[in-house]
Amino acid sequence: MQPMNRKKTDIMKGWAMGLVLSLVAHAAVAGVYPPWSEGKNNPVAERGLEFTVPEVDNLPDFHGNPINPGLAIFVGGNYYFAMAPLVAAFEVKHPELKGRIYYETIPPGLVASQIEQGGTVTVGNMTWTVQADVYAAGMKRVTEMAQKGYIDGPVVPYATNTLTIMVPKGNPAHIHTLNDLARKGVKLVMPNPAYEGIGRQIKASLVKAGGEKLEKAVYEDKVAAGDALLTHIHHRQSPMSLMNGKAQAGVTWISEAVFQEQAGNPIEHVVIPDSQNMTAVYAAGVVKGAQNPEAAKAWVDFLYSPESIAIFEKYGFKPYQQ
Repeated sequence: MQPMNRKKTDIMKGWAMGLVLSLVAHAAVAGVYPPWSEGKNNPVAERGLEFTVPEVDNLPDFHGNPINPGLAIFVGGNYYFAMAPLVAAFEVKHPELKGRIYYETIPPGLVASQIEQGGTVTVGNMTWTVQADVYAAGMKRVTEMAQKGYIDGPVVPYATNTLTIMVPKGNPAHIHTLNDLARKGVKLVMPNPAYEGIGRQIKASLVKAGGEKLEKAVYEDKVAAGDALLTHIHHRQSPMSLMNGKAQAGVTWISEAVFQEQAGNPIEHVVIPDSQNMTAVYAAGVVKGAQNPEAAKAWVDFLYSPESIAIFEKYGFKPYQQ
């Protein structure tokens, strides 16, 4: 073989090996890109042109057709995984709404901001407007929206949730307590209290476990040192960061960890004792000016039905008890 040809062959072999390694690396992480449902949670009857590329073009927290829906539900995203079975069970009771439900599962504070801005939201190059019929989030957040005049009628509580520490399968950083989160070298992914209500709950839990010193270590010192990523959408970013090796631990709702484990993703969780934990109460209300007030009330009533409670309990939620 001539030297020039040998050189070309070596270059081609190197290029081919690089391509193979790139594809292997891509395959290793491809499964953790949203939407994990691969579009299967879209409740519409007619899907039209399919154009979903999980790593490039996807809207994992927006479901259904926003144009003239029979019911538009704005939900705090930390139980996005429960919404598809909830909608399916609701449609059995209300077949007239089958294929006509639109719902969003972005963080509760952002959902509230969207409602305050007339239902308009922008994702990338797309902007659209949907009038919410139902707002569902933490009790405090929904009550605040009611006090501002955005909720018509009662604020109805229906389920509760508690915190946990989400870690990669095998817990490689050996995280066993909230105090372990402050250890040097441990990389964290944490909800940002500025955008997500869970962040305030986590801060309170940290204070219970280790005083203000622990809260400062996690939410100030770690962030300043670049050892803690603050999320905008923790229910997507936290498990993805753990599965992609960008973080070793993060505090989430226990329901989110249970879902990841049930889905077969390489995630597990560390229990936070009751004495250090916080309990969230989920509530919902009909949005003032709802285009579909009867359907909205039916959804709110459905949330504390036996069918709904069974779905919530599957993921670690508990029914609300007065």
